[in-house]
Amino acid sequence: MVVVRSEMKRPVTLTARDREELLRLTVTGVHPASAIRRARVLLALDTSVGEVDPKEVIAARLGVSGEMLRLVAKRFAETDGDVHATISRKKRDLPPVPSPVTGEVEARLIALACSQPPAGHARWSLRLLEKHVELTEDIPNLDHSTIGRVLKKRNCVLI
Repeated sequence: MVVVRSEMKRPVTLTARDREELLRLTVTGVHPASAIRRARVLLALDTSVGEVDPKEVIAARLGVSGEMLRLVAKRFAETDGDVHATISRKKRDLPPVPSPVTGEVEARLIALACSQPPAGHARWSLRLLEKHVELTEDIPNLDHSTIGRVLKKRNCVLI
């Protein structure tokens, strides 16, 4: 069987200090499993210690996919060789969608829940509040589960 080596698009070259830190991280202390896995991938892809095995061999030995090897090497290149940034989780800048419940919306919702229920109803239910919120123009449409979370957070009990 002939193994065809493909040149790595993004070679990983670690300093002796980085290599030592990654080795220590993989064998001592308590660290997230994903960080340990990425550290092992970096160590396996390191070209500073000599010839690197083919990606298929490394992937099989570490129990990861070839895509994982590619992504770790890519992240290493994007972080300019910073091993800590490579193995740690990326922080999100902002939540993907801002919450529609602001302080003012919360106050209006609580005021509505504390008011008298409409005629024909003995008390407010979450679904009844949802219907009335849809009719109110200055409150964004919220579903009953969101309304319930807001009221629960503020210890408002519907009686």
